[in-house]
Amino acid sequence: MTHKIDHVDRAIVDLLIEDGRMSCADIARRIGNISERTVRYRIDTLVQAGVLRVSAVVSPRALGFQVTADVFLEVEPGRIMSVARRMAEFDCVTYVACSTGESDVSIQIVARDNAELYHFVTEVVANVPGVRRTTTVLLPVVLKDVYQWRIPEDLCQA
Repeated sequence: MTHKIDHVDRAIVDLLIEDGRMSCADIARRIGNISERTVRYRIDTLVQAGVLRVSAVVSPRALGFQVTADVFLEVEPGRIMSVARRMAEFDCVTYVACSTGESDVSIQIVARDNAELYHFVTEVVANVPGVRRTTTVLLPVVLKDVYQWRIPEDLCQA
């Protein structure tokens, strides 16, 4: 079931994206015409509905992982889920998804440098049972990721 949101919910989420530690009182002040109690209730409702999850977001770059790459895996039939689950076990893998099209599994990797990335893809990923082929794409610039994604305006109901 899809949770219905309005402009106030969207404004609350936008402010939490800006600063996840912003207090309900500060959010109420920034939005205007809304109480701290209402903000707290709305956040609780959004969390319970699964629209919003409050958590810490780690920056790999701040910890020395300067290289980010998407790796697309072609996998033997019948082994897609086992390969995907194996990929999810590696610390340097930040994202795993089963996909359609030319690749069967998509992963994102962070590494300290290109040599570390190359070693991981050619010596670790390539040797996971079921992996037939990999295609690696370096991501030198990431302008937006899921942590900056905002609720589209047209989803808000009056």
